[in-house]
Amino acid sequence: MDNPINRPLAVVTGASSGIGFELAKQFAQNGFDLLITAEDAGIHDAARELAPLGANVEIVQVDLATYDGVEALYAKIRTIGRPVDAIAINAGVGVGGDFARDTDLRDELNLINLNVVSPVHLTKRLVKDMVARGQGRILFTSSIAALMPGPFEAVYAASKAFVRSFAEALRNELKDTGITITALQPGPTETNFFHRAGMDDTRAGASKKDDPAQVAKQGFDALMAGKDHIVAGSISTKLQAAVTNMLPSTANAEQHRKLSEPGSADE
Repeated sequence: MDNPINRPLAVVTGASSGIGFELAKQFAQNGFDLLITAEDAGIHDAARELAPLGANVEIVQVDLATYDGVEALYAKIRTIGRPVDAIAINAGVGVGGDFARDTDLRDELNLINLNVVSPVHLTKRLVKDMVARGQGRILFTSSIAALMPGPFEAVYAASKAFVRSFAEALRNELKDTGITITALQPGPTETNFFHRAGMDDTRAGASKKDDPAQVAKQGFDALMAGKDHIVAGSISTKLQAAVTNMLPSTANAEQHRKLSEPGSADE
């Protein structure tokens, strides 16, 4: 194994499964050491799977939906004492259902804390260090849901629109600093997302989904190439995004409704 001093360090949040785990694999396979984090104990299993790829793997199990969780992650980064060459801010959660008559406010506020507040908080801590060094890469996991209103995922879609806008604004602010910012925009992907969001009975939840390994590979390549954003996944996902960009928001909302309305899997 290479001397850690000679290897770049990548941080990946939400790395216990799904896209986050596959992003961590991409970094490990491309010569990075890792600091991976998630709120669940699966992060320890992820570390065991990643270690044979040649990376030095550090773990911190924290809830990034809390202020203290983000601070604990940053404290761990500082303790390691190595510069962060790249970070994939990927941790996120969904909430499906009728906003006015079904979903729980506490779940939606937790979503906002994890999907919106924690990326701002963590970026604020890390980007100053990157600017001081004159180099660094940040990958934000947004979604093609950022391109449209999201009936029955109203707060989730809005959170991903925030992430995309935040990423693109920061990219412009930092264009002369040596820092690159990339927004990763996957479509429906084969992860635990839909089950955790309570969307198993929706058309989106029941349909065939993209491979998280494919999404992560495309996201990693876009990050390393310094791209602004990447719609990642299958050709059908890329086509969906292209069509969405041409339609008015009212039409996009109706299309999204057909995919996310409770019970739509049986229609």
